[in-house]
Amino acid sequence: KKGRDTLVVIDDSIVRGTTLEKSILTMLDRLEPKKIVIVSSAPQIRYPDCYGIDMSKFGEFVAFRAALELLRDVGKEYIIDEVYEKCLTHQGQREVPNFVKEIYAPFSHDDLSLKVADIITPKHLKAQVQVVYQTVSNLHRACPHHLGDWYFTGDYPTPGGNRIVNKAYVNYMEGRLVRAY
Repeated sequence: KKGRDTLVVIDDSIVRGTTLEKSILTMLDRLEPKKIVIVSSAPQIRYPDCYGIDMSKFGEFVAFRAALELLRDVGKEYIIDEVYEKCLTHQGQREVPNFVKEIYAPFSHDDLSLKVADIITPKHLKAQVQVVYQTVSNLHRACPHHLGDWYFTGDYPTPGGNRIVNKAYVNYMEGRLVRAY
């Protein structure tokens, strides 16, 4: 019923969030639900994939944008620059950690999901929007023999993956819209 029902929509993944923000949520809102729940069958995509899928630029990931906004909201924006400095300092080294994990560290899975919902919700929308992501642990339970999860966890299987993720962050910070690989 209009104004009372909750509309649940399943998406395979929410990478950028732009399709939801620019068209889908507005179309769904025309049905006048009280609430729209977007369920992503994939966990939050937080990191570039340098092994095949073309997801290479941090600025395109809505989960990354959410983390940056949350850092600013809680007065921890200094972490953004600290991570940048670490990435720069360790460029060219063979073995480096994924410093970008520090961007997400202060926040829970739910914190990021709430901020993603805020980011993708058009201002004119009447319905409340909630985003529910698959968790990495539940993904592992569903696919126990396929653990390629680095774009969710940042746990790259090779040293090159960590070098690429840090380079992608440097590219983002310097406004370079190019792949890190």
